[in-house]
Amino acid sequence: MLTTQDTASRDDVRAGIVAAATRLLREKGANAVTTRAVAQAAGVQAPTIYRLFGDKDGLIDAVAEHVMASYVSGKSIAADAATGDPVADLRSGWRAHVEFGLTNPELYALIATRGSGAPSPATVAGLDVLRRRVRRLAAAGLLRVDEERALLMIHSAGNGTVLTLLGMPTDQRDLGLGEAMLEAVLTSILATTPATPDTTTNAVAVTFATVLPDLPGLTDAERALMAEWLHRSLTHPT
Repeated sequence: MLTTQDTASRDDVRAGIVAAATRLLREKGANAVTTRAVAQAAGVQAPTIYRLFGDKDGLIDAVAEHVMASYVSGKSIAADAATGDPVADLRSGWRAHVEFGLTNPELYALIATRGSGAPSPATVAGLDVLRRRVRRLAAAGLLRVDEERALLMIHSAGNGTVLTLLGMPTDQRDLGLGEAMLEAVLTSILATTPATPDTTTNAVAVTFATVLPDLPGLTDAERALMAEWLHRSLTHPT
């Protein structure tokens, strides 16, 4: 049984390994973050890394969370506290994402080269923030597509924009690409401008789907069936 002192010692070792990996990432790039190099930099044996993180993916996840902690936290606070224009909030989040990616290119490379297909916890946290932003758009009647489609379109376009820009020489980057891609996505997913409610069938259906879980007088089975009907209608080609 682990004592409090043992737990503290384990946490200290783990933090030291993450710090060492982060230094390697910043000073030598993503390719330098190997299990052997990190172990040497942290002054531990390689098995210690496997014991604490499971595998290299686990270590990469921990480094990503460490580097992105303040960034994701800031996004979460902004998303939770936002009370103004949901489109403006989405624009702000997009710009922060692109800026962070260009500022931390090696972290993006690290996440992109993870061995498993599962997203990193940091990516999942960012998606949760984005999902809340998209929900606000849907609740305002501003989406012409369902929430999941909007979420995936924004997420894919944002990551693609960052990776495309990072693949260009710094002095040749088209810094207007981010705004152009954002406008293209918004044109595809938004039903109307924030000032004018949209009453088209899709916009009404998307908005109704956001309040479906809170409708009184329905069983869980009835809500599930209604959600299935709405999803089928929204995804059916016109």
